[in-house]
Amino acid sequence: MKSLIVTTGLVDAVRGMITFRCLTDAEILDLLDRSDAIEYDEGEIVVKEGETGSCFYGIAEGSLAVSVGEGRPVYVGTLGAGDVFGEAGLFMSVPRTATVTAQGHAVVLRVGRGALSGFLERHPASGNKILLVFIYNLLRKLNVSNQELAYERKSDMAQADVDAMVESIFGGKA
Repeated sequence: MKSLIVTTGLVDAVRGMITFRCLTDAEILDLLDRSDAIEYDEGEIVVKEGETGSCFYGIAEGSLAVSVGEGRPVYVGTLGAGDVFGEAGLFMSVPRTATVTAQGHAVVLRVGRGALSGFLERHPASGNKILLVFIYNLLRKLNVSNQELAYERKSDMAQADVDAMVESIFGGKA
């Protein structure tokens, strides 16, 4: 892991992140001046499940694996250039819900709570747009989680279903 200097390519990559598409070049440079662009090698951990963090992340380059659980982690998905994660850490001091690991070379923008707060003060109109994107992203993630939970609950068998299945297989001789 090493910090990078701001380049035109990095500004373009940040503009490619949905959260920052509404920003001018000057606003992106202001944000980058108060944030960290970090380069990761394959296997390096960006955030670890269970650790408390106050930063938000945007992927400028490469891809990151998302997993949950200790010991034998369960793969959840892959995030790529333009994707963002960790929004909740900006608003609440809560443990991270997943581990995010570089899958090869990756460049990640890390924006801290203080950097975002200062940005909101200096650029209120653009800051409000960023906050609306955060709200949208968090609600979208909540909706996906709710749908997955509902599907999981639908597939759970009730005791009556198990009894009926046993009855149909064994004809009451169980």
